[in-house]
Amino acid sequence: MVLPIVAYGNSILKKVAEDITPDYPNLKQLIDDMFETMYFTEGVGLAAPQINKSIRLFVIDATPFGRDYPEAVGYRKVFINPVVTEFSGDDVSFTEGCLSLPQLYEDVIRKDTIHIKYLDENFVEHEEDITGIRSRVVQHEYDHLEGHVHVDRLSPLRKIMLKGRLRDIAEGKVPVDYRMIYANPHKKR
Repeated sequence: MVLPIVAYGNSILKKVAEDITPDYPNLKQLIDDMFETMYFTEGVGLAAPQINKSIRLFVIDATPFGRDYPEAVGYRKVFINPVVTEFSGDDVSFTEGCLSLPQLYEDVIRKDTIHIKYLDENFVEHEEDITGIRSRVVQHEYDHLEGHVHVDRLSPLRKIMLKGRLRDIAEGKVPVDYRMIYANPHKKR
């Protein structure tokens, strides 16, 4: 089932998400629905807070970046209760978008490498170093679990310049091809 996406301005996107246990209700169905929603919206990642659930879960499939980044092909994963323990490497700028901020693409600087611990969909523990575009996608989704969106990483001046566009997103004044939950829905006159 394709789920609605929470728009920028909704308070759930500012909360630190909670860990879950293997007995979380309907977890397999939720993961399936998150992948279906991510593919429908043409995203490469989707975090649970973006579907109005403040839990530490995100899904990714970096394959759409495969043309320019071959290592992204087939990089499809579920991350449960992830913890990034180290950010390292070079600072790299890359233009990011977000399903919760439709039509807003900004250059974001992130470290090239992360060390992360997480559980997969079977609650098997993993610990690994992730680099390049895969690291970028994981960091973007991880930020959602920490109560951040990509525009939080911009300079204060750039955020001021985007204030009107951010307000329009929160009020639902941007065209999208998927259902959204708006923080301050625009009332039609």
